[in-house]
Amino acid sequence: MRKFQMMHILSTAAIVLLIMITLCGMLSWDTSKTYETVNQYGETIKMWGSGIYARDSYLKATIFIGSDMCMLFVGIPLTAILVIYDVKKKDKLSFLLLVSVLAWLLYYAASLCFGVTYNMLFLAYTALFVCTFFAFITGIYRISGEHFDVPDILSGKPYTVFLVLSGISTFIAWLPDIVSSFGRLQLIEVYTTEITYILDMGIISPTAFICLYLLKKRNSFGVVLLSVLLIGIIVVGILVIFQTAVQLVSGVDLPISAIITKSAIFTLLGIYAAILARKLYKTIKEGE
Repeated sequence: MRKFQMMHILSTAAIVLLIMITLCGMLSWDTSKTYETVNQYGETIKMWGSGIYARDSYLKATIFIGSDMCMLFVGIPLTAILVIYDVKKKDKLSFLLLVSVLAWLLYYAASLCFGVTYNMLFLAYTALFVCTFFAFITGIYRISGEHFDVPDILSGKPYTVFLVLSGISTFIAWLPDIVSSFGRLQLIEVYTTEITYILDMGIISPTAFICLYLLKKRNSFGVVLLSVLLIGIIVVGILVIFQTAVQLVSGVDLPISAIITKSAIFTLLGIYAAILARKLYKTIKEGE
């Protein structure tokens, strides 16, 4: 059995922080305290007014609460299981899965730190970011010493299609919003920027194409990036279901176009990713 290593300690600390953060977020679900304010662009914005998200917009607060629910019921149990699995096992698969999940916990932590209006949980957000960042960096350092054979199945069309779709889906989902915001600043409400656009279009999309290139070159690090993307897209596919449900229950008016370009696309891509992930991890397990 492996000893508890730094990555496991940091991951466990992140789990504890996530429990506190997500519970505070969910307890903020109260639609009776809304109010309106004029933002820095001169537009009238509907604000949430309740709990830790009191100073966030009504739209963003429902997204944050949906994310908190997903993390509490899916992200935290999954991380805990993978930490225990990696401590008990000595195989590459357990380690690869944990590193992949840590990458998306880091994404979530960054979204909180840079996307949520400054509130009393700021230090907790920062601590979560620090824990997930250094756990992920430690994991990448360890995994750099491992050699992953590039399975022949990765040269097939299903994985190529997945990576291409993952690379372009972020543009399909977010580019119309960005273009629209230039002429109507109300779309970014009380915020100065939108971190999701930056992370998805600036990091995730290029990573998909870099991964495709590495796999074509049969570079083993391409397998690591593929695992990160597969786990991430699966999580996002579940995430948008929670977010959409909270928005609909809270009375947010969601255009059909938004549901199609965001919720539906990422949910279907998540299902596709789950199928491909099952094949990949089975192949890695059998090759050990």
